[in-house]
Amino acid sequence: MRCATCGGETSPRVSDCPTCGTPVGAPPVNPEVPVRSVRGVGLAASVAVAATTLCYLLGSLTALVGRSMAERAARTENQDTLLVAGFVELAVGIPYAIAYLTAVVLVIVWTYRVRKNLDAFPGSAPGLGAGWAIGGWLVPLVNLVVPYRVVADVTRASVWRPGTGRLVGVWWAAWLVFLVSERWAERSTAREFARLSEYPTIRREFLDYADQYSAALNRSILPMVACAVAGVTLIVVIRRVSAAQQSRIDRGRPVGPVTPGAVVPYPVTSGMSGPAPTTNPGAGGTIRA
Repeated sequence: MRCATCGGETSPRVSDCPTCGTPVGAPPVNPEVPVRSVRGVGLAASVAVAATTLCYLLGSLTALVGRSMAERAARTENQDTLLVAGFVELAVGIPYAIAYLTAVVLVIVWTYRVRKNLDAFPGSAPGLGAGWAIGGWLVPLVNLVVPYRVVADVTRASVWRPGTGRLVGVWWAAWLVFLVSERWAERSTAREFARLSEYPTIRREFLDYADQYSAALNRSILPMVACAVAGVTLIVVIRRVSAAQQSRIDRGRPVGPVTPGAVVPYPVTSGMSGPAPTTNPGAGGTIRA
């Protein structure tokens, strides 16, 4: 017979599906535990992560504009030309802040929902409670480990596609590299620019700004690469987990209309062996498999 969760072959000699760990004969979803749809929030979180990644990359590349403006200011010795670089940074920085905060909220909501759904999936054995799906992101130092563990548990219990588990590790490693390298680059750049003349008047002072913009761009290479890797892998993980959980939830929904007090069979997955559900027009119109 086939597993109701993943469709893999099972044997009467084993108690759990060797592919997904669901107990043999168990439904895809425990009918006594509520589940939450993750299709919409997964899509929204993916879009927010993509927007955040794009805005960060564009913000880092504004150093090219700053260098160009500084070189032009050196030729004309006009301080106002340097202001263009500041306006460009502000124009990109505001959307980045909005996208980042939106992504944080949506990723936390998504993490909580997909973790909470595991409580309704027979055979899943997450190592951390659902509360850590929220608290793990917010508690200092804890947020360096716990979110990875929660997402890894969710991915392991939801997706059986080879390589998806490793994607979670790549995502988290890239995210940690981004956090450290971005903080270092930001502080180094701020410190170097603080040493420049506040009101440049001669060519050399303007060129010092151009040199610092070039140095800032070089320092941002590692954070940019880490941000791109973390963003892409997180989107892939979100989409795969969301699709897998939503498919399982849909398979666990009852077939046909439900009357009060009815005992409802679960839909039979295509290719599964075993008797098809039948109706018993007994007293009270109860449906039985």
